[in-house]
Amino acid sequence: MKIKITSDSTCDLGAALIEKYDIGIFPLTVILGDKSYMDGEIAPEDIFDFVAKTNALPKTAAGSLESYTEFFERGLKGYDALIHFNISSLASSSFNAASKAAEGFGGKVRVIDSRALSTGQGLLVLKACDLAQDGKSAEEIEGEINLLRAKVNTSFVPDSLEYLHKGGRCSLAAMLGAKVLKLHPMICENADGQLIAKKKYMGNMERCIRTYIADLKAQYPAYDKTRVFITHSTADRELVELAKQLVKENFEFDETIETVAGSIVTSHCGRNTLGVLFISK
Repeated sequence: MKIKITSDSTCDLGAALIEKYDIGIFPLTVILGDKSYMDGEIAPEDIFDFVAKTNALPKTAAGSLESYTEFFERGLKGYDALIHFNISSLASSSFNAASKAAEGFGGKVRVIDSRALSTGQGLLVLKACDLAQDGKSAEEIEGEINLLRAKVNTSFVPDSLEYLHKGGRCSLAAMLGAKVLKLHPMICENADGQLIAKKKYMGNMERCIRTYIADLKAQYPAYDKTRVFITHSTADRELVELAKQLVKENFEFDETIETVAGSIVTSHCGRNTLGVLFISK
């Protein structure tokens, strides 16, 4: 059975991985003022410039029923089945539109709510690719992925709460307090796919990333060693290299992959946000 794996662009896997695993990507939409762009058409710097000039976040738009239907039709050509991944249904209406579109394909299209975002979603997409290469059926892949969803560590540390405040995810008082006290929360996604603030770190970002990765090591003594993502929104190079070194010292992953967050995720977290994402056991 030939199975096509596809995902919303919010998986943040990057061009090299998408090509390597032949993943179909459905781009969501970013709206800057009166102009609309497909996720991937603009750079993070464009978003930062827009926010600086307008003091407002870009708007994002999910795909329509019709656009998902067309996407699935193209994706199924030459394949027996298709498995599509959406960003958490608590963050976007994409899952609902994709699920409705899938109903018209007689069971050949399966839609999975990743209950994650960015490379937390990407980890599940690549795991599905691994399972498909191992000869698993679409039903078996869907079942295994649904069991893995709660084991994905989707977490990140933002440099500033400005974007989260503008997006209505934290209060003005919390943002100002964090700025004065140099607080940086660990934002993570719970098993239901909801973003929550789990811990608060104090100090500069280097100090916070050191503590953050130490906390991940303590929290996840057993983990899938296949791969880990270090995903960031154009973070300072020194910070990214520090994270890579700390991951190498504290974990034993077969592959460490650096990716830059796409337009959709960047629109909600701001510059210099960094996360270490992997699947636990």
